[in-house]
Amino acid sequence: MTEHPRHITHHAELDARLVRAVRGLKLLGLVSWPMDVQHAFLARWAQGNAALPRYEYPKHDFSEARRELDAIVKASDPLHPIGHYLCESAASWSIAAELLEALGTPAVTTHSVRLFGRPDEPLPGHGPSTREAARHFIDIADELDHELLSPAEQVTISATALQLQLQAALDDFFDGRVIEVVLDPQLIAKAAAGANRIRLRAGASFSDYDRHQLLEHEAFVHSLTALNGRAQPLLGSLALSSPRTTATQEGLATFAEQITGSIDIERMKRVSLRIEAVAMALDGADFVQVFRYFLDAGQNECESFASAQRVFRGVPVEGGSAFTKDTVYLRGLIGVHTFFRWALRQNKLRLCRMLFAGKMTLGDVQRFEPLFDEGCIVMPRWQPQWVARANGLAGMLAFSLFANRIRLDTIAEGQTLPDV
Repeated sequence: MTEHPRHITHHAELDARLVRAVRGLKLLGLVSWPMDVQHAFLARWAQGNAALPRYEYPKHDFSEARRELDAIVKASDPLHPIGHYLCESAASWSIAAELLEALGTPAVTTHSVRLFGRPDEPLPGHGPSTREAARHFIDIADELDHELLSPAEQVTISATALQLQLQAALDDFFDGRVIEVVLDPQLIAKAAAGANRIRLRAGASFSDYDRHQLLEHEAFVHSLTALNGRAQPLLGSLALSSPRTTATQEGLATFAEQITGSIDIERMKRVSLRIEAVAMALDGADFVQVFRYFLDAGQNECESFASAQRVFRGVPVEGGSAFTKDTVYLRGLIGVHTFFRWALRQNKLRLCRMLFAGKMTLGDVQRFEPLFDEGCIVMPRWQPQWVARANGLAGMLAFSLFANRIRLDTIAEGQTLPDV
């Protein structure tokens, strides 16, 4: 058995305490509504009664967990890579505990913003705000002629058929049954992923793009990082979906869709609509107004309810409050894309592979690099093909780096581009 220095074993013991302390902090599970809230709302809607949905959240007391998290912070060395990680992680989980104790009140918005940010915050690199980026993608999607879609892109796939297709693809990837795909009639979202199970909403319809997106986003990022995190000999918390890793996780998963060609403009529109809806709710829109916003954007009633529910998880539905998690998708995508390009330029593409060793932030993986070299953190057992094939990844990133030097705003509107 490998012996590690005391500063490593000390922080590994604290990490084990962290894993035990946060066991009951199921953030997304505890803020979400049961399916009968949707059924009741849509039944009233069908009768012409656009009443706000009602859901009484259970009361939670996580004071013991918060005390333990505070103790872990005090015992960690913030100047040590693992100590810094533990301080940041424990603080993040503590905010999540405060959020869960405040369910149903406006205070949830304050805690949510501390964890996930707001739509009006600038993107990485001092760019436009997340909301401005969202409006950009919504406008482009609305301008495109949907008649240009090929017939193959318009064929729907049932949840049962998709379950079989995803299961076969995953069994082939792992050469065995590691992740099980199941149908869940109580799931409001269309899909959700854990380490060993991906749930699909029973009765939902999917597209071929959805199939590729679920593989690349849910299975080959969220599930793989959880599985690889479980295999870590010292830091078991790398298997957990810590709130502070959400932006990197969702950014990495959305980047995986992009770099594999699995993302379409309608997917970008859906992500962007949610960001705009969060901004609307913060500005005072209530649940029914946000629900109508999604309807007007082309979503059906079930999807519009599911989208609006994401915005109002845990908060009052009368307007002025929001659960802001959906703001991280575009910010995370831009951050991860920038990080991958930086890694290529600095000859550090191996950091991109290290990101799959568990659920961590972009800052974590840079601080952890010496720990990978020392064997304290092990390289990921499973990686998606696009990141494992370093030459192909380098080729795509190299082109991206060069293409960004060409400014489209210098080409006059209506100007004929030169032949090449």
